[in-house]
Amino acid sequence: MSEPRWKTFNYAVGMFGTSIPINMLKTYAAIYYVDTLGLTTLQFASILSIYTFIDAIDNPVYGFLSDRTRTRWGRRRPWLVLSTPLLVLSFIMFYSPPTAAAASFLFAYCMFFYIFTGTLDSVVNANYGALFPELFRTDAARAATNALRQAFQLVAMIISIALTPVVTSALGYQLTAILYGLLGGAVILYMALTSREVPMDEIQVKPQLWDSLKSLAKNRKFWIAGFANAFYSAAMALVLASMPFFVKYTLAIPDSQATILFASVLLIAIACVAVWSRLVRRFTLIPVWRAALIVLAAAFVPLFFANSLPTAAAGSALVGFGFAGVITTMDLIGAKIMDEDTRKYGVRREGIISNALGFMNRLNGLFTGAAFSLVFILFGFESGANPGPQPDNAARFLLTVFPMVLMVISFIFSFFIDFPETEPAPARLETA
Repeated sequence: MSEPRWKTFNYAVGMFGTSIPINMLKTYAAIYYVDTLGLTTLQFASILSIYTFIDAIDNPVYGFLSDRTRTRWGRRRPWLVLSTPLLVLSFIMFYSPPTAAAASFLFAYCMFFYIFTGTLDSVVNANYGALFPELFRTDAARAATNALRQAFQLVAMIISIALTPVVTSALGYQLTAILYGLLGGAVILYMALTSREVPMDEIQVKPQLWDSLKSLAKNRKFWIAGFANAFYSAAMALVLASMPFFVKYTLAIPDSQATILFASVLLIAIACVAVWSRLVRRFTLIPVWRAALIVLAAAFVPLFFANSLPTAAAGSALVGFGFAGVITTMDLIGAKIMDEDTRKYGVRREGIISNALGFMNRLNGLFTGAAFSLVFILFGFESGANPGPQPDNAARFLLTVFPMVLMVISFIFSFFIDFPETEPAPARLETA
């Protein structure tokens, strides 16, 4: 039986809202603070590394608190409603630094609001992700819903990534952040208020933090999927963060033309999500997931040799095809892990697992930080004021070499995990 149309839409559109602020943050933080305001690449790398370690502490706590929440509005909705306005405010503040700030103050300001925005995004996305396996119980419903929400994510990425150079040139970063923040926040709140959770009685078993952490620590599939996702996420985070540098220093074309390259990735991805979703239904999840990972890795090869806008757009389109495959399959892997945990332990703790997977995803901060450190060591790229003798090669390295290596590692991890394809999702648990 298919899911009601509005149930699928109301949930899937939330991905549009959650993607708008965080994609602008992750894509343009480096070019704004390093190239425009003068923060050094080493300072920015240290912010990414510090944020990753803070995320390691707060993510399991957020998931644990969400899973144990019992209110008449549900477990996830209170967290979504309360954290969304704070996320919007912090995001706007990040792109509104005081003018003519001292270098030390700029570093502290950037670090505080980057971390605060990132941790609020963790709260929102963990609760949003935890709703997915709760609301949609069959593989067919999950595949259809995930295809729609990934399409919404890609539309959001066109706005918050591809169109941002045009919007910021007209409005500036502060007004753009206000516009994106309010738009994203309104959609998140719509999703939270219209998606009806599975009722949880007060007497149903509540997960215990220590037991949950122990079960995750022993869950081999969680670690394998988590690291595979972390390497993939780092690769795409680098693509987004380094594309403006590639446009400016390697292709030597106007900054606004980064829109064309981002659009090449995202429009192709939108067109191909349905293709990958059909492949999942025909060939099962795991082999299609592996195929998507290796296709994305191979796509960086032609992009490495791009030396003009047309060749870079063609290479970016290939990246978009592989990217569509990974986003179509990765969330389904996470849902399978949550199902197995529920079957094995008899406790619903999608929030903890979703947040833990989210933390593994955010390990990409270590890898992206390492990449920015390497371009300083290898190419002498310090900042926009001192780009070093080879800024073109530094940008090419950031966009293609490092991401390709990360994707190959992700592909290797994928061969150490599998699921019985015939096992259904666990039914709703009875009260204890």
